[in-house]
Amino acid sequence: MPVLGLGVFQTPPEETAEAVEHALKSGYRHIDTAAAYMNEAGVGERIRRSGIPREEIFIETKGWITDYGYEETLHAFEKSVTKLGVDHIDLLILHQAVPTGFDRTVQAYKALEKLLADGKVRAIGVSNFMSEHLENLIEQTDTVPAVNQIEVHPYFQQRDVVNTNKKYGILTQCWSPIGGITFYPGFENGLPSTLDNETIGGIATKYGKTPAQVMLRWHLHEGRQVIPKSVKPSRIEENFDVFDFELTEEELGAIDALDTGKRGGPEPVDMTFEDFSFPIPEV
Repeated sequence: MPVLGLGVFQTPPEETAEAVEHALKSGYRHIDTAAAYMNEAGVGERIRRSGIPREEIFIETKGWITDYGYEETLHAFEKSVTKLGVDHIDLLILHQAVPTGFDRTVQAYKALEKLLADGKVRAIGVSNFMSEHLENLIEQTDTVPAVNQIEVHPYFQQRDVVNTNKKYGILTQCWSPIGGITFYPGFENGLPSTLDNETIGGIATKYGKTPAQVMLRWHLHEGRQVIPKSVKPSRIEENFDVFDFELTEEELGAIDALDTGKRGGPEPVDMTFEDFSFPIPEV
């Protein structure tokens, strides 16, 4: 899997297609989508139209909790490959743990193991799993997740989960890697946007880069994979232009020191079938 990909969370289908097209033209070869985003078809359309061989593009998607359970998850895979217009998925992950219905979560993961064994997916993993969820899952299944996709940015670094991932050889994949989730209306932490943070801005000025590029470089230095989201062509290009500079240990430590421990997204422990299930269409 490439170390940097394009995320398409909450991107409308028509904008998704255009963003994917520009990303592929800019050099991206990893696209992260999800059944719950309702834009898998737009991703698949632009991948097909790109003219880039399928084997050169890493496609990742996620199954939503509505479709948890063994047979349900096998069917969810069929829905996703139909929308994406592909015959296999490079990385298929569970979108959330459901602590109050963990038996269904485990059965869903066992379906992923079946798809992996049958060669229909190349790798399997999870998303938004906390340390206790990972430990519980690993005890009840045979395949350690390849990836755990979680919220990580300078203001919320989840070191406990990152360390658990390292313990089991699980790659930490970061959603909202530049802290975009903290820009959403209603989020308050008393701090400036990560894009306006003086520490990050000072480092950016030194290298002639943007704060977003510095944050992405910070993740890559620390061995994490990132999927920044954007629909703006200039930002898509900017986010990919992070491979020509290195941060010092002092600079990495200064960004590490910005952690507030405050989550921007929903609390994983609050995820329930009753409150968060919604239908995932067949097409």
